[in-house]
Amino acid sequence: MDVLTLADFDGVRLRRDGVWVVNFTADWCGFSRRFLPAFERFAQGVRYRTAIGDLSDVDSGLWERFDIDVSPTLVVFSAGRPVFRRNGRLGYGLDDSDLNAVGAAAAAAAASGPTGP
Repeated sequence: MDVLTLADFDGVRLRRDGVWVVNFTADWCGFSRRFLPAFERFAQGVRYRTAIGDLSDVDSGLWERFDIDVSPTLVVFSAGRPVFRRNGRLGYGLDDSDLNAVGAAAAAAAASGPTGP
């Protein structure tokens, strides 16, 4: 699975084609560590791309660029643009219902084809 850093984005635009689901996560966060196996299982069964947005450095510009308050946070990108987002919940993180919602949004984005520039 790809690991993305600030250099992979132009503003909030992902510098990759197609539909991507990015799990913005920090390796020091217990909720992120708990959620990662579910995200990895999710990634194995989908037809779009998945990646980790690495928030492990508390000074990473990704926190501010994507206005992330809680790790993990999931964002769906289509043709580079964020089209859906599921924020982690403070004191909880994310769960399978969040993966289901993100999966449905990513599938819809993939079915509709690329969006314009």
